[in-house]
Amino acid sequence: MIFHLLLWGVLTVLAAQLLVICVLVTTDARRKRCRSQGGFPRSRPTPLEIGDSEVQVYTYGEDLYAAMLHAIQQAQERIVFETFIWKDDALGQRFKQELQCTAKRGVQVYLIFDSFANLVVPRRFKHFAPFPNLHVLHYPLLSWPWHPLHLRSYARDHRKILVVDGQTAFVGGYNIGARYATEWRDTHVRITGPAAWEVENVFIDFWNAHGGRGLPRLPDRGTRDWNPRINVYRNDPHMLIFPIRTAYLEAIDRAQRHIYLSHAYFIPDRMILRGLLTAAARGVDVRILLPATSNHTVADWLARSYYTQCVTSGIHLLLYQHAMMHAKTATIDGVWSTVGTANLDRLSLVGNFEVNVEFYDEALAQQMEDIFGRDASNTRELTPEQWQRRPLLERFVETMLLPLRPFL
Repeated sequence: MIFHLLLWGVLTVLAAQLLVICVLVTTDARRKRCRSQGGFPRSRPTPLEIGDSEVQVYTYGEDLYAAMLHAIQQAQERIVFETFIWKDDALGQRFKQELQCTAKRGVQVYLIFDSFANLVVPRRFKHFAPFPNLHVLHYPLLSWPWHPLHLRSYARDHRKILVVDGQTAFVGGYNIGARYATEWRDTHVRITGPAAWEVENVFIDFWNAHGGRGLPRLPDRGTRDWNPRINVYRNDPHMLIFPIRTAYLEAIDRAQRHIYLSHAYFIPDRMILRGLLTAAARGVDVRILLPATSNHTVADWLARSYYTQCVTSGIHLLLYQHAMMHAKTATIDGVWSTVGTANLDRLSLVGNFEVNVEFYDEALAQQMEDIFGRDASNTRELTPEQWQRRPLLERFVETMLLPLRPFL
């Protein structure tokens, strides 16, 4: 009897959660049809020398895509290209065409994209010209199909990487699609020089681990850079290594003056949240810049469950207006910065394949602070008073979705 009551209770809660999610998704879809996006302040940082490498930060999609296409057109030996989402629109077609043309003139081209993220992309777009030097890896829906109950089977390849001739590397939050070129605010970096090898090495290891039959192995040239000012970290759920999370925890723990975070989704685990709250308690100026409304409404509502702790502990929550904030960046104390693909949520920090670049450079940190300041001019800060006045219905929805936090 007790068992049946518990079972009915669990099923009732699950049904209620499903209903809430359906209502949220439907409402959000209707709002998006009536909402225009794209108007936001732009930054144009200049290239910087860090050690033997040059680093260029991109904050506007059109500028980034132009630079990436130019690099592809200039390729002489090899291109490695990895993306999470690759849209079948004008921009996506342009990238596909340029990569195929590059392969046609003899350059070795290696491509990876995530099958789950591109389920809605037409199948014909995912077929490429049969050049012998053009190799495509479709990262599967289930990477370990013989272990369907193993969480690692569901890890997504969330990386966005382009490396040309081992000398020019692009990495950051931008997927490939026309909408991202002008309507989304994101951040990418281009690294030119020895440190580009660090990014290519991430691709090579992934390719050789998941390529399987019919795809050639990529040689490991063993020319990685030892520059301590630029470090490339990759999360690999199959190997159970998650250094990006560790890098964040270490940097937050060392913070003395300020922490500026820009992230698409804010669903931190217990240790990340504790680190931020502890930093604020010791007088560090902690500012977290988030989209007022993201492209995933459920993630927005899950993030709200952290807002009370943050705003009552002195953390500043800055909600980005009129565009999707999709950047995954941080800069701390004018010394440490990171740009990459990992969001500040459990899926990215302990679930998906991700890559972040860590910089120890004051000039770059200054650029990142300037970019953060410009972005902050397009936000509204959520105050404790405003948050306490939210309607009871919103509080109810937040409570209903709380059990989902560990999964995102």
